[in-house]
Parts: sequence; C-alpha cells; structure tokens
Amino acid sequence: MILGQTSPQQMATAGSAGRATLDDMFRRAVARHPDTLALVDPPDRAAAIGGAPRRFTFAEADRMVSVIAGRLRRMGLQTDQVVAFQTGNTVEGVLTLLGILRAGLIAAPLPLLWRKADAVAALSQVGARALIVCGRVGDVDLSEHAMHVAAEVFPIRYVCAFGSKAPDGVVPFDELFETDKPDPVHAIERAVNPAAHVAVITWDVGPDGLIPVARTHFEFLAASLGVVLESRIEQGAKILSSLAQSSFAGLAVTVVPWLLVGGMLSLHQAFDAATFAAQCDGGQHSHVIVPGPLATRLAEAGILTKRNGVKAVIAAWRAPERLPAAPLWREPAVGLADVQVFGEAGLVVARRGSNGKPAPIAFGSVTAPRGAPGAVLVADLSRTDSGTVAIRGPMVPRFPYPPGAERGDAPFFEVKDDGFVDTGFPCRVDLDTRAMVVTGPPPGIVSVGGYRFALRDLQDLTGHIEPESTLAALPDTLTGHRLAGGAGNRDGMQEALLSRGLNPLIVDAFRDRRPLEQSTAA
Repeated sequence: MILGQTSPQQMATAGSAGRATLDDMFRRAVARHPDTLALVDPPDRAAAIGGAPRRFTFAEADRMVSVIAGRLRRMGLQTDQVVAFQTGNTVEGVLTLLGILRAGLIAAPLPLLWRKADAVAALSQVGARALIVCGRVGDVDLSEHAMHVAAEVFPIRYVCAFGSKAPDGVVPFDELFETDKPDPVHAIERAVNPAAHVAVITWDVGPDGLIPVARTHFEFLAASLGVVLESRIEQGAKILSSLAQSSFAGLAVTVVPWLLVGGMLSLHQAFDAATFAAQCDGGQHSHVIVPGPLATRLAEAGILTKRNGVKAVIAAWRAPERLPAAPLWREPAVGLADVQVFGEAGLVVARRGSNGKPAPIAFGSVTAPRGAPGAVLVADLSRTDSGTVAIRGPMVPRFPYPPGAERGDAPFFEVKDDGFVDTGFPCRVDLDTRAMVVTGPPPGIVSVGGYRFALRDLQDLTGHIEPESTLAALPDTLTGHRLAGGAGNRDGMQEALLSRGLNPLIVDAFRDRRPLEQSTAA
C-alpha cells in the first residue's frame, strides 16, 4: 500500500537503500553470514514470558520467517492487510515482524501492557485481520485477552499464539518451530517502489486519543541509517537492547539497525538489573541500547564500561525534556549517543563529544554523522509559532492512515503542507549554543516508561467510576512520569479498571500505598 506519492527528494536522500525493503536487508544479511548467530532471547524469558530461551543463526531465522509468512498466506490473509502482534522482547517478536512483511502484509506491533481497551480502539481504527500474541506475560494469559479483543474487533479473523498451550479457537504458532519445510512464499509484486509501501503501523497519543502512524520501509531505513552512522555501529556489531519493539523508536533504534549491520541482536525483556548485568558481563556486546534515564545508573554501577566490552551506549530519551545538560559519566573509552524521541513523529540522534555533555542540536537540517563530509540528511527541525518542536524529513510520514482519515472524526497523523509535523513538545533556543532545548512534554500527555496517555481521558474515566476519585501524573526520574490515584474504594476502583481492560499502569496507580502494617490493620 502506497500513501500518496513518494517525494523525489526522499528518493535522492535514500541512496542505495531507496528501493530496499526491510526484508531485503534481512535477506542480504542471511546471504552474507548464514551461520552467524543472529537473534538471542532474554535469559530470564521463562519467568517473564514462558518457555526456554531461543537462539537463531541467520539461516535458522530466515527459515522461521518463511514458515511464519507461509502460514499467514495459507490462512487466507491478503496483501496489505494488517496483522497485529503482541509478543514482548522475544525472538518471536522479531521473527513475526519479518514474517508479516515477507508475506506482503502490514505489521502492527502492540505494546506489551496494552489490554482490551487500548487494543480494541487501535485495531478497530486500522481494520486488523489477525492478532498474534505470546502465550503469557507474567501471570497474564495474553491468549485469553486476544480472544476478548477479537470478539470486539469485527475484521479480526484469526487469533494466533506462541506458547505450549493455545486455548480452543486460537491458532497455535509454537508448532511452527518444529516445521521441517516452510511453505513456499512467492515474492510479492509491488507497484512503483517496494520501499515506498507501508511496512509498519504504530500508535501515538494525542489529546483526542490514539493516532495510527503508518511508516514505509524507506522511512524506517532512513531513521535507522541515522542511528547507525551517528552511533558508529559497525558491520557485524553485537547489540544488546532493552527497548520494547512496539514503537517507532523501539524498531528504528534496535531492530532495523541490526538488519543494516547484519550482526547479533540480544534482547532484554522489560528490565531486571541483575539479568541485564549478567548479559553485559559476558563481554560479547559492543553496543548497548537502554532508556536514557537508566544509562547513568547502569554506568555508576559499573555495568556499562569498556571492561565489559562495551564500545558505545545508545540512550533513548522518550521524554527528551529530561535529557540532562551535565555529563552522564566519565568513561572516555565508551561512546554515548543520545536519541531524543518525539513520540511517533520522529527522532534525532547525537553522539556526545569528549566533554561528555549532550551535543547541541540546532534548528534546521540534521545530518548523520553530524559535521562529516557527505553526511546523510535525516531530519529537519523547526520551532512553531506556538513554541513547539516540528520535524520533517525522510523518516517522517507524509500522509495519515488509514487513507482518508483526515476526512473523518477520529484523530489522525497531521502533516502540514510543507511536510512538517508538530510534535507538541515545547522548546526554546539556548542563547549560548543556539541549540534546541526541549522544555516539557506535550500538554495533557503523560509518558510513563514509554507508554503515553491522555491524562484528561483517564481522569474522566476514573471520575465516572468514582466521582470523588483523583488521578495525577507525578514527575519521575526513571520513567518520566508515574500515575498516582486516590479513591475511597481502591480495591473497587482497581477491579472496575481491570474489567474495562485498562493498562496495568493505570490499575496500579490505585494500589494501596500505606505501609504494610497499616494496611493490614485496616
């Protein structure tokens, strides 16, 4: 599916990647290094998701991608239909993404903590035809949740699940790992430029609700090329990432760079300090990708050092207003690149200099590597009349999704005539460096560890359940914000939120915060 027309400027900027799809990049890596270890599961997978950790060479991963693609086509799914998946940071997530794309379908990754309310709203907007989940996350059976979602989203025809015990009515996918021979998958013929077709849909949040954002192969490759060049990720690099694969940033900073360099991608599920330290201690990861607020603490704990073989750290700031002006740590042998993430609109990467401070990013053209001859244009930044960051460039979508969404009542991804997208992040210009400084989150939007919420919607919902209840967003060093709720009947509020299929972060906001002895006595 092509949305509008691909800009000649975009095609010129793309260079050799102008016609390459994400599957093309993967196939090239397979051809170069078929027997090289490519994908590694989190070592604590059994506790977090279930099942023993898996490891795949490029050849083994390629076979699984074809198996998944063949199964999806045999189920009757047609080219450019939307397939959603909710698998967490596991090898299944990466393989499913690539399998969906190889089948000529559009992939729609869902955040792991989304439950029925968010999933139904999102998948109804894009007319998803199938939903693939991992068996469970913690004690939650995602297969059961997926069945409830499918019951309310009419276009969904299939619910599929990895895991050893798929319930009745769910198509088991774990058996695909035992398939000896994949179904043949014929190449999908694409009109015009294959890379200009929609590859992945993610969701942003605005004051009026969820906003689907559709990106082409080219747009993902353009963003990730900037990450690779500015962060100096070499060919064959061994990457360890704790970023979720359910957002533009998660994919553009983790999965697509891995495709570009053809190295090894090790995954970390959620965050567990001891497990992450053990993964780093092996000395086999040259590049480590973590949320920005964690970078300092991990460095102070002695985890992100040259002694562990780490060459560079890539810190993703989903709340760019919290990017500190001071050095994060003094480890000159370990490079550090900051990724400022502006929701689902775009991102900007800047490697820090020898002083350890964030590199200044001026309004105007942003290239990678910055300041180098022949650098690639990755973004163009401006400040709107209302004082917010606007972004355009080869990574930024130019059209809303679904086609014609701008003529409906639902919120849509709005692009100005000049190609700029208003991110909503307030900003100012530093008088000394003339750099862009983000000063706060978009009004009314709360970010909790990468999950974005429209605060007014949450307050209206909880107020409807219990009129005297309160819900506030408090600043938090690690997560950006944290939700804190008050209600006369906390247990009743949590039960009501659970029954409506709300995100666990919202439900947990109403937990009893009194000391254990007080709550027990009560």
